[in-house]
Amino acid sequence: MSTAVAAKRPAEQWTPPLDADGLRRVLERFRAWKPLDIEEVFDDLDAAIGGHPPPVETTVALLDRLRGHLEQLSDIAVADGGFPPTAAMTRLAERARPLREECTPAARQQAVGLARRLAFVTADLIEELIEARYIDGAE
Repeated sequence: MSTAVAAKRPAEQWTPPLDADGLRRVLERFRAWKPLDIEEVFDDLDAAIGGHPPPVETTVALLDRLRGHLEQLSDIAVADGGFPPTAAMTRLAERARPLREECTPAARQQAVGLARRLAFVTADLIEELIEARYIDGAE
């Protein structure tokens, strides 16, 4: 019986997937990351499209929060290559992009209108994400 051992192949040199700058960007994103708070999203939707228009003093902050919610939800929709977004999710994420980038109007009525447009797209995207089980609708 022979006890010959096969020659070992030399190990390949490992190269990290990101350089130092890339790792810093990832770290910054982790530090800035905030988990989705579905109750907060629903509260902001109610403030934007509920029975009463949002108060003047909170409209700008509401717009900022709605933009953030919409960006986070759009990221969730397209994040996992193993589970590609539905056509409706893709359409809503594409519709959301120019709305998120729209400047905050100085006039109150236009600002409320923008908040409502953001809220309607956000609500539709949430509905799609819940239906596809990307997120849980209640916590």
